[in-house]
Amino acid sequence: MPKIISTHSFRGGTGKSNTTANLAALTAKAGYRVGIIDTDIQSPGIHVLFQMADGEIKFSLNDYLWGKCAIEDAAYDVTERGLGGGKGGERTKLFLIPSSLKTGEIARILREGYDVALLNDGLQDLLKRLQLDFLFIDTHPGVNEETLLSIAVSDLLLLIVRPDQQDFQGTAVAVELARKLEVPRMVMIVNKVAPGTDFVQLRRDVEELFGTEVGAVLPLSTEMVRNASSGLFCYRYPAHPLTQELVAVVEKIIVS
Repeated sequence: MPKIISTHSFRGGTGKSNTTANLAALTAKAGYRVGIIDTDIQSPGIHVLFQMADGEIKFSLNDYLWGKCAIEDAAYDVTERGLGGGKGGERTKLFLIPSSLKTGEIARILREGYDVALLNDGLQDLLKRLQLDFLFIDTHPGVNEETLLSIAVSDLLLLIVRPDQQDFQGTAVAVELARKLEVPRMVMIVNKVAPGTDFVQLRRDVEELFGTEVGAVLPLSTEMVRNASSGLFCYRYPAHPLTQELVAVVEKIIVS
């Protein structure tokens, strides 16, 4: 059965898109057909991590939502870019469905909204028509109608949180919503943890605070900052502790 994985954070700046892209790429490399859809329509950008130029994007998620194309027409095969020149299994495929960076398209979404039910139809169509094993949804931070839909249809919700009191308070809202929507499984990823922190104790504290499994505690990385979204971190720094933690999360995703 194909699975939908939503990655969400209550606040921006948590590293959600970077985490989503790297997890999706590592999952594909493990031998699966994987899709990533950028539903952060107000501030899209995950395509940058796959070094896609605006000129390469003929159709986007926005075009599907306005009835200009089928959802699969907005799906781009980024397998070669997503695997960093490496090889996966025979079934390995990675597709990206970007949102538009055109200011007019963003303004239209903000002004008019869109049919959220159509987005749900598109997600289900992607699973079938691309024969996906996993579909990763990169959500918009905070809570809106699209976020609620993404959470509600998820088989697994990954919540990205920094060790920050504002993040903790907002994440508590997201956890409560997920439980009300009866998400089958929820895993937290604590990101941007400062050097010198007791990672083991932080994991225990977060699990106790939210009553939720912590799948990874990711260090604040100067290499990630230097990478500056110029590509996928996991292939540029395969031996880095952050990459190894992400590999462990992928193992949880595959067996979930």
